[in-house]
Amino acid sequence: MNITKNNVDALNAVVTVEVSKSDYAGKVEKVLADYRKNASIPGFRKGAVPMSLIQKQYGKAVLLEEVNKVLQENLNKFLVEEKLDILGNPLPKVTEDFNWDVEDYKFEFELGLAPEFSVDLTAKNDLVQYKIIADDKMLNDQVARIQKQYGKLIAKDTVEEGNDVSGFFTNEEKGINNRTTISLDVFADKKTAKAFIGKKVGDVITLNTKGLFDDDHKLMDYLAVGHDDVHGLDVDVTFTIDEVTTHEPAVLDQELFDKLFGPKVITSVDELKAKIKENVENQFVQQADQKFLNDVTEFLVTSTKFDLPAGFLKKWIQVAGENPLSAEEAEVEYSKSENGLRYQLIETKVVADNDLQITFEDLKSYTSDVIRKQMAQFGQMNPTDEDIQGIVARVMSNQDEVKRLSQQVMNEKMLSLYKDKVKAKSKEVSYDDFIKAMYGEI
Repeated sequence: MNITKNNVDALNAVVTVEVSKSDYAGKVEKVLADYRKNASIPGFRKGAVPMSLIQKQYGKAVLLEEVNKVLQENLNKFLVEEKLDILGNPLPKVTEDFNWDVEDYKFEFELGLAPEFSVDLTAKNDLVQYKIIADDKMLNDQVARIQKQYGKLIAKDTVEEGNDVSGFFTNEEKGINNRTTISLDVFADKKTAKAFIGKKVGDVITLNTKGLFDDDHKLMDYLAVGHDDVHGLDVDVTFTIDEVTTHEPAVLDQELFDKLFGPKVITSVDELKAKIKENVENQFVQQADQKFLNDVTEFLVTSTKFDLPAGFLKKWIQVAGENPLSAEEAEVEYSKSENGLRYQLIETKVVADNDLQITFEDLKSYTSDVIRKQMAQFGQMNPTDEDIQGIVARVMSNQDEVKRLSQQVMNEKMLSLYKDKVKAKSKEVSYDDFIKAMYGEI
C-alpha cells in the first residue's frame, strides 16, 4: 500500500491511497471461506458449496467491504503518523467510472487543514471586568424580603395598599400567559397601583406594557417576555387576580438571625446586612466572571485573523449529518457555525500555548467543591469528607458527567488565564447596571 499527500494550498490537501491486491486478497479469501463453511444452499451439503458459487454470490460485496476496511485503517494511521491537524473528516473524491473489476485501486481524499495562527491575549481591547456591588437599596430590599419570607402570610378578600397580588398576565396575540405575584409598588406609575385598590379575586384589570415598570427588563420576569421584545413593547395585557395576600413582617431579632445563619453567628441588623452583602456579592462573582469569559471569547474571535478551508467545510457539512444537505443548506449551516469553529480553534491554540491541563486531582477537587455548595443550599452545612468522597466517586463513574465537569474545569483555567493576561478595565457597578451591560445597553 502506498499513501501520498499533495498540498493544494495552505488549507487544502489531497491524500492518494493506492491499494494493491496483496493488501486485501488474504482477508477476502478468509471471509469467503467462512461463508462457504456456513452457507446453506439447496442441492449442496453444508460446507460443500463450490467456492465458485460463493464467489459469484458474495464475492463483490466482500471485496468492497474488505477493501474499505483496509483503506480506512491505513488512512487513519497515516493521518496520525503525519500529525495532520485536519478539520472535519477526509472526503472521498467521487469517481463516476470507478472500476472494481481490476486488482489494484487508487482512492483520493480531500482534506481541510487547520490554519496556522497566533493568539495575542495582551492585545489592546475595550473589555471591562465588572465587580458587582450590593448597594444600600439592594441590601434593604433583601432584608425586607427576608422579613416577608419568614413573616406571617394573611389572605385578604380585597386589595389594599401594601398587599401582594397573584394572578395571570395574558395577551393571546403575543403568547403571554404567565402567573406571577406582584407588589403594588413595583409599577412605575402610581395610577396603575391605584387601579388594583378595591379589586377582589376573579377581577380582571387591563394594563398597557409601555412604561409599566421602571425598567423594561422586569417584563421578562413578570410577563415571561423575551429580551428581544421588552424594549418599547406597547400592548394591552389583562391581569386576572386569583389571590390577595398581606404579610406581617418577621421581627429582626436573635431568633430570626439564628434561624438564618445558626446560633449567634449574627447578632444585629448591621451584621445581617454585612452577611447578606458578602453572600450576594460572592454570588455575583460567578455572573461577572461568565460575562468576562464571554466577552473575551467574542474579542478573540473578532481580533484573531485567519482563513478557513471554507469550500471544503461546506462540502463536508453537506454529507456529515444523518440526512444530506443541499449546497444552499450547507451554506446556511456554515454561516451559523463559523464563529463557533473559529473559537474552538482559538481555544485549542490557547490551551496548547499555555500548557493548560486537567489532572484527575483538579477534576476531583472541583467536583468536591460543587457538591459541598449544592449540599449547603439544602441546609447540609457540614458534610463529612467521607460523604463527599462517596458522592464524588459516583459522579466520576459517569462518563457524561466527567465530560461536563472537565469542560467546567477547563473554563475555570481559561478564565484564570484571561484575568491574568488580558488587559481589561475594572469597573464597579450595581446589579441593575450590570444587567444593562449584559444586554449592551451601557
